[in-house]
Amino acid sequence: MPAVRTLLLVGVDPFRDRLWDTGYRGMTEDGQYYGFSLALGSAEVTLLEQADAYRSLANGGRWSPLRLTADAPLAATRKVTTPQAAGIVADMMADPNARAATFGLDSALRLPFWAAVKTGTSKAMRDNWCIGFSDRYTVAVWVGNLEGDPMRAVSGTSGAAPVWRDLMLALNADRKVTAPPRPAGIEQRAIRFANHVEQPRLEYFLAGTAQTEIASAPQAARRPRITNPVAGSVYAIDPDIPPDRQRLAIGVSGEVTAHRLLLDRRDLGAADSQPQVLAAPGQHRLRLVDVGGHVVDQVLFTVR
Repeated sequence: MPAVRTLLLVGVDPFRDRLWDTGYRGMTEDGQYYGFSLALGSAEVTLLEQADAYRSLANGGRWSPLRLTADAPLAATRKVTTPQAAGIVADMMADPNARAATFGLDSALRLPFWAAVKTGTSKAMRDNWCIGFSDRYTVAVWVGNLEGDPMRAVSGTSGAAPVWRDLMLALNADRKVTAPPRPAGIEQRAIRFANHVEQPRLEYFLAGTAQTEIASAPQAARRPRITNPVAGSVYAIDPDIPPDRQRLAIGVSGEVTAHRLLLDRRDLGAADSQPQVLAAPGQHRLRLVDVGGHVVDQVLFTVR
């Protein structure tokens, strides 16, 4: 999972300290207390903390305490991330094509003007979040039961997002919304994928880091093995996403023309057919077998 991999590279304690600097003052424990699940949002935070953190992205990486009244004094801002990092993250959150595979192109998250947005749902559907910003307004919406009871089949997309959309439309009804200017130090490059596995497109990069062509090593140069899922992986079913869009894509590498995939006792067919499966909650064993029926690789993974 990219978020967890990033946390492995950065370190839990530095990441926790960065969150503290970004106003999450309820996080009083050290990084080891939260562990790597911190990348997936395991810490308890408030709606105001979330809103202010997203506001720092809207302000180019500069954070300041929220004011609850218009006549409250303005506090000094401080840098919590670079303008370049904030700009690239905002562009990701504002890109309807980036979330089309999950939410479709016509969801409550799509507005008739530029806006960056993210939804979330806590464990057992107790909390729905939808937080985002235009060039002037940051709006954060929480939906849930005040007693903390779980809701029934209500996710951030179906619960909080429609409220967020209505508020954003009302706030920006009589003004022209423009996308924020691109910070210096960011460059746009066209990228393409070998074998046309994805459509060519334009992407933003930190200056000097652009990769314009993405290709895999030749299959014949790799030994037959399962590349996805990784052994020991734990997958959580996301209530924000329709079940049919949460299929697990099975990945293999190497010359596997005559190999087959077996999930538990189910034959998934040819290993090079790129199957996608809906796995039920529980522990599963995925095996890669050759033409003689010998297991050449296997992984265990869990779905929750």
